[in-house]
Amino acid sequence: ARMPGSKRIPSLEIGDNGEVVLELWCKGGNGQFSVAGNTIIFVPGAMESRSCPPDRAQADDELIAALSDVATWRRQGDFVMLMGTKQLRFRINTN
Repeated sequence: ARMPGSKRIPSLEIGDNGEVVLELWCKGGNGQFSVAGNTIIFVPGAMESRSCPPDRAQADDELIAALSDVATWRRQGDFVMLMGTKQLRFRINTN
């Protein structure tokens, strides 16, 4: 969801080989997903820190940690649900 004072919404772009481009509220970077059936593993790469308020930087770090804890996934309509210690929901770009 949007954070107060920000127009940005975190996004994931996942390539054919599992390579990931992350754009969060403040930070951006790369990572890698490995998928086998409904099991999924995310490994974050280097993140570019951008100038932003501490609460947004902390939210980015928490989202990266939640992605790293993801263990399973499922598709539900136009959403991909990632389940781990937290359930994360990302809308599939259909345009």
